[in-house]
Order: sequence, then C-alpha cells, then structure tokens
Amino acid sequence: MIISPKIRGFICTTAHPEGCEAHVRDQIDYVRSQPPIENCPKKVLIIGSSTGYGLASRIVPAFAGEADTLGVFFERPPSESKPASAGWYNSAAFESAAKAEGLYARSINGDAYSDEIKNLAVKEIKASMGQVDCVVFSLASPRRVDPENGQVYKSCLKPIGTTYSQKTVNTDKAEVEEIVIESATEDEITQTVKVMGGEDWERWIDALSSGGVLAPSVITVAYSYIGPELTWSVYKDGTIGQAKIHLQETCERIHEKISPSGGRAYISVNKAVVTQASSAIPVVPLYISVLFKKMKEEGVHEDCIEQIRRLFGDHFTGVPSLDGSGRIRIDDWEMRDDIQEHVAEVWAQISTDNLKELSDFSSYQKDFMKLFGFGLEGVDYGADTDPVRSIDLVE
Repeated sequence: MIISPKIRGFICTTAHPEGCEAHVRDQIDYVRSQPPIENCPKKVLIIGSSTGYGLASRIVPAFAGEADTLGVFFERPPSESKPASAGWYNSAAFESAAKAEGLYARSINGDAYSDEIKNLAVKEIKASMGQVDCVVFSLASPRRVDPENGQVYKSCLKPIGTTYSQKTVNTDKAEVEEIVIESATEDEITQTVKVMGGEDWERWIDALSSGGVLAPSVITVAYSYIGPELTWSVYKDGTIGQAKIHLQETCERIHEKISPSGGRAYISVNKAVVTQASSAIPVVPLYISVLFKKMKEEGVHEDCIEQIRRLFGDHFTGVPSLDGSGRIRIDDWEMRDDIQEHVAEVWAQISTDNLKELSDFSSYQKDFMKLFGFGLEGVDYGADTDPVRSIDLVE
C-alpha cells in the first residue's frame, strides 16, 4: 500500500515503516558518531521505550555501550491492510539494528501499568538478562488503570485555583491565537497525580526488587520537565506540577529502598522537544518553535537522542551533577538566562503575521511529521510499501 500522513489535531493516525526506520537509523548514526560511553549500563529496562525520550534511552546504551535492552510499550501492530503505530515501527527498526550487532533486544507490548506486564518483564529478565543495572521510566499516557481496583484515572492539563489564558499556535492553521483553560477540580488533580505521578514507577521497582532482578548498583531514572515561567500556570503550578511533586517524592522513597545495596534513583529534568506528548500540551508547540530558533542560533539545540547521550555519558558513568532538589538537569541549556530572556522578548511580539519570522515553526512541523516516519530523506513515499514489520515480543 501507499501510506500517506493523516493528521487529526495533534496526532498523525498513520505511520510509515521505512520512514520510521530511517528516523531510528539517523539516531543510531548520531550515537555511533560520538565516542563510546565507558562504564555504560549493560542491562537496561526501558518502560515506555517506543518513542521520544524512551526510544532514545534504548538506542543510546545499545549503540554507545553495547547494552542489552528490554523495552516495554503499548503500540498498535500492523496488518496487511493497515499500518502499525509509529512506536511499533520504531521498535522493529531498533530491534533489527541491535540484533545485527549481536545485542539482546526484545520487547513487551502491553499495558505497563498492569501487574501482568510487570510479572512478564521479571520473568524475561530472569531468563535472558539475569539482572538489570538500569531502569528507565518514561511512560506518557493520558489514562491509567489501577491494577489493585481496576479504576480508570484520566490526566488533564489545567491550572489550579485560577483560569489560565495564554498564546498558543493552532498547528493546523499556523495561526497564533489565545487559549483559555478553566481551573481544575480536586478530582481532576487527584486523577492526574494517579496517572502522571510516581506511583507506577515505584510499583515497577518493587516488582523488580521482589523478583530478584535488580542489580545491587542499579540506576533508575524517571523523566520530568519544568519549562519556562510562561507555562507554569498550566504546567509547573498546575495539575501536571502536582504530579511532578509526587514523582519527586517517589524518587526519594525509591532511593531509600535501593541505596543500601548501592542503587540510585534520580529525576532527570529534560529539555522541551517535539514528541507526541508535548504536541498535546497547550502553549508548548509555540514555545518550542520560538525556543528552537534561538537555541539553533546559539549552537546548543538538542533533540531526544542528543539529550539522552548527554544523560548517559555525563551522569550515569560516575557521580552526576545535581541541582538543589537533587535532580539531574539536562534542560540546562534551554534554561540559560540569555535564551529565556530572548524567548520572553519574542513571546511579547509574536503573532500570526510574524510567526515564521520570529520562530522556527516550520521545523516544528517537520519534526512532528518525522515522529510518524514522514519527511525523511531517502524514503520514496510514493512507492508501495508492506506495512507488516515483526517484533520479537515476549509473551
């Protein structure tokens, strides 16, 4: 079939297998162009491994440190008449490349919040890896089913105690407009914390520990974001911010559990990048467009793969550099005073009329399409392609 992009709001409902493979290959090529990472973790479990930061967290240890990796994700497989989700194709491409290097690379496709998937991961680690010395928690889901009572929780992006209005960009029309978001209810706050807080990260670590598959000196990390002041009402000080506070508290509890044997738990605050998750957050696509233009001019722009290469290379091979709250900050270049001052100046001026002049919105659009395998060089999008790609799933 010929697979073309079908955009609906902030998601593309189709994905191109050759395009996704090319995108993964570009990231692998970048990692190979850098020096190998000495003392890199060698047995890595990535929970949420199929796109964005999670995918990069699988590529970096594999191709910079020859690590074996087990990935967990929840993706739509292909059929002969319908393409798979982008995450499926990404994972298939990664597995193929890793196995060509003689590395162990298998995947689990299912609800990572469930006890069933946790137990399956423990069983596979015991059988094929022995123990894991690194656990990356990179889940980004709008909903979560509590494995204890079956209750469904749904997250939301809302301010707390106030109505929030701010500029945003209509990505379909390339128009700057104002968005107004009403204050969250107490129930919405609670549900967002249940989905996006640290509860399931801790459940994963407890399950792995009980199963005897955590190496004594294991490093575990969960990803977070803080961002600029202009987004704080809906992000840092909003419902998501409450979830991030819970994540930080969870990190401290996990660290207490695993540190007696030499283990470490961290929050890594990462840079704003174009991902499926960030595209759904109001205001952020416009902020990213302004930010990227300045960071590229300064020569400090990074995408997921560069960020995670820096995380593993600079922070996981020795004593990491931490901020006053004990967090790793690889958003340090984004949050530089000169860059944030520039963003604030542009933000006050930006409109539909000068969007292309003052921001890098065109690159935002291109990066968004690459998430689904479209717009990659060397891919013939007019040619027939077989949508079926296989993955070595643990079942």
